[in-house]
Amino acid sequence: MIRFDDVAVQYPRAHDEALSGVSLECHRSMLTAVVGPNGSGKSTLVRALIGRISLARGAIIVDGAPTSSMDRTALARRVAVVTQREELAFPLLVSEYVALGRYPHLGLWHAASVEDVQAVHDAMTGAGIAELHDRHVDALSGGELQRVRLARALAQGGEALVLDEPTAFLDVGHEMAVFELLHGLARDGRAVLLVSHQLNLVARFADHMVLLHHGRVVAAGPPSDVMRAEVLEPVYEWPLVVTRDPAVGAPALVPLRSR
Repeated sequence: MIRFDDVAVQYPRAHDEALSGVSLECHRSMLTAVVGPNGSGKSTLVRALIGRISLARGAIIVDGAPTSSMDRTALARRVAVVTQREELAFPLLVSEYVALGRYPHLGLWHAASVEDVQAVHDAMTGAGIAELHDRHVDALSGGELQRVRLARALAQGGEALVLDEPTAFLDVGHEMAVFELLHGLARDGRAVLLVSHQLNLVARFADHMVLLHHGRVVAAGPPSDVMRAEVLEPVYEWPLVVTRDPAVGAPALVPLRSR
């Protein structure tokens, strides 16, 4: 569904590449998680996908077609993206903001159909924000706004969902609810590509993990292959052990006190 093929990105005036020959795939019916320390290139992957930064080499392929050959509307019909940061230009109602997710399907000056209205309702319910529908987005907490942004992506539809740190600002309960929701979307057939710092939650829910370090893939595979102390410790430059989650048996990282 989504493939990064030998992707390299270098920011203007930067000495090193932010991404250097990154290849990975995100398939339908799978939750693929990209992890790594700050500055490893995780968010750059998302920026490259949506065309916010040009590729130095390589290609990003969606459903067999390079994104360089698609216009933004065509890409948005296939892939919904929740970026890490977003500036809100207007104090819209939550319901109006979520309805913006339907724009790629409507075009300019087209009225919303019954199907569009239902998609917005279902997205707000799925993201757990139905009760916020008549609030203004500039009056929301950080956690509430994060869930509203997720609802907009759900309303957008498409076969793939890409999220950059979607659980930022969320408490434990809402973190778990988001991961459960994404896991369910993958099981229902969507391709879900998730960028996250939450290694232990990723290990619980992801089908495939990709570990980035200095813009390169240093490990990839099921969580049991990537979540190993000898793999993670040199990347995060901190002493740690990997044990087992007592609830589900997934690998669980425990950082140690510094030696």
